[in-house]
Amino acid sequence: MGLADKACQSLPKGSPPLDKQQTTDLHKEISDWALNEAEQTLTREFKFKNFYQTIEFVNAVAWIANQQDHHPDLAVSYNRCQITFTTHSVRGLSENDFICAARVDALFD
Repeated sequence: MGLADKACQSLPKGSPPLDKQQTTDLHKEISDWALNEAEQTLTREFKFKNFYQTIEFVNAVAWIANQQDHHPDLAVSYNRCQITFTTHSVRGLSENDFICAARVDALFD
């Protein structure tokens, strides 16, 4: 089962973030995303032809985020959208970040 086929799980406060090996292994499945180990984030920028396509994509990402109850930070401009995932309840990266990133990749590809 690939990451995009999994569903996010609720993580109570105090749950540990992924360790370096887990993060490295999961990152292999979504290699277009930039992994910032210091800030414990995953980020990817998507480019579009125009504002309409950008907002259409943003709305689809919002739908995924609500379905998974895992919401990214979004930076939106005319023809670009930058998405950043992290898991605040673990103060770092969780599998949920990678699941949502994979689902966004499936949407875009």
